Formats: sequence, structure tokens, C-alpha cells
Amino acid sequence: MVSKKQRFNQICKDIKSIKIQGAKNIAKAGFRAYKMFPYSSTKNKLLSLRSTEPMLENLLNQADTLSYSQLLQKLKQNQDLINKNTYKLIKNNSVIFTHCHSSSIIQALIYSKNKGKKFEVYNTETRPLFQGRKTSKELKQAKIKTTMFVDDAARIALTTKPKPPNLVLFGADAITKKATFNKVGSGMFAQIAKANNIPVYILTDSLKYTSKPITIEQRNKDEVWDTERKIKIKNPAFEAIERKYIKAIISELGTLSYSSFILLNTP
Repeated sequence: MVSKKQRFNQICKDIKSIKIQGAKNIAKAGFRAYKMFPYSSTKNKLLSLRSTEPMLENLLNQADTLSYSQLLQKLKQNQDLINKNTYKLIKNNSVIFTHCHSSSIIQALIYSKNKGKKFEVYNTETRPLFQGRKTSKELKQAKIKTTMFVDDAARIALTTKPKPPNLVLFGADAITKKATFNKVGSGMFAQIAKANNIPVYILTDSLKYTSKPITIEQRNKDEVWDTERKIKIKNPAFEAIERKYIKAIISELGTLSYSSFILLNTP
């Protein structure tokens, strides 16, 4: 039988290695691990695993007064509201562009499709770990028309004729007063979208807001190239999307301007 300590260590390993990925999944797994050993040292251990995960920290700060089942209920209620707010935004025959994989975006798009909205999605492969493939598979399974572009086709994806995207949806790993942090590439896509008058929306749970500075995680270079040659490789996991490129933030709080979202999340 697997011991509680072994289960805890496995969760830590899976978060660190990105076997568990996505801010919400990381937060749920970290919360469950903390409940096994509810100590400050445990919290510090979990927070050290990934540097750009304020949702995990925000939920661990509530862990002593919140059960795991209550956590799941809270996240579901928030997602239900996000789904409804996204549905109001999507117009029939829209082309929606997204990058990487966001469980919140996937659920919101499936909800809108099931409620009768007709649209299609352009998404990216998202190197080096190809999280975009997961997005494509889940959308295809939901019978949502999807076209995946290689990352280097950023401008083509956002200006392709005869049906360029008219809406960009990004998830978020962290939101601060000045910027939203999402998978690397998001800042570039946002700039191209802005230049082509395509509105960019952040779709996220407000629990990803933080007043603390963000440290962008640098991933192992072997993800990019498994080589022993002494070649310097930069592999940042995330990048900032400056707030000037963001039309609004869709969360359980509503569809809000950046300043309104920050105001509601500032004590």
C-alpha cells in the first residue's frame, strides 16, 4: 500500500515535472498534498515547486478553513460563472484564437458550443512541450472545429484569410496590477492582435491575482534540445502580457476592464 508520504512526494514530483500542469490543476493537487501534512514547511515546499503560481498560494492560505470538497465546489461555481460570461461574449460564426492549454477556456468554449453558439478555434502547438495538442484534442472531442498552427506562424494565424480571428482568449497563470502572465508567446500574440484590431480577453479565476512580484520560471533546457553540447538555451515558461494589450478580464466577477478587476481584488 502506498503511504501518505509517498503520495505527497509523488504529487510534488508531478507538479515539478509538469506532469500536473495548468494553474488550476496545480492548485488543486497542491491543496490536496498540503491537507496530508498541514504545516508551514509543507506549504513552503509546495510553493517552491513552480515559481509562477499565485493561485496555489492563494488557496493554500485558505486551506486551514476550507476542505477539499469545499474547494472543488468553489472552483466549480467560479467556472460556471466564467462559462456564462464567456457565452455572452462569443458571437455566432466567430473565429477564436487561443494559445497553449487552459482548462477554463476549454470548459467555457464547450459550454458555449453546447448552448448553441457556432464558432471555430485557431490554436498553437505551443512548443516545447506541445500543450496545444491537448487543446486541439479536447476541442475536437467536443466537436468544435479547430485549426492548429505552428508557433512560428503567429502572424499568419492572426491574419489568415478569408477568416481571421475576431477574438483572442488567453488563460492566465498570474495577474498583477501591470500585466497578466501566461504561457510564453502570449505577449507576442497579444501585440500582433492589437496591431490588427483583434480584442484580447483574459479568461481566468480571480484567485490568480497577486500583489507580489512575479518571477518567471525558467524551464530545463533539455525540454528544448536533449543535447550535451555546451549550447546556451533560454526556456522561459511564461511571459507578461502588458495590460495595454488587454481589452478585459473575464472571471467569476464578470467581464471587467483591467482597472476594474484590479480594484475588486485590492483590499
